[in-house]
Amino acid sequence: MGFGGYGGYGGFGGCGGFGFTSTGAILVLFILLVIITRSFFI
Repeated sequence: MGFGGYGGYGGFGGCGGFGFTSTGAILVLFILLVIITRSFFI
């Protein structure tokens, strides 16, 4: 889904598409936070 592009910043991306670099980790945490808050408010 074009999600692996964010991992290219640290050179560690492309490993399964999820780049667990600083940018990738922040993005994943933000998405998880949105999902958790939505599940609470629904």
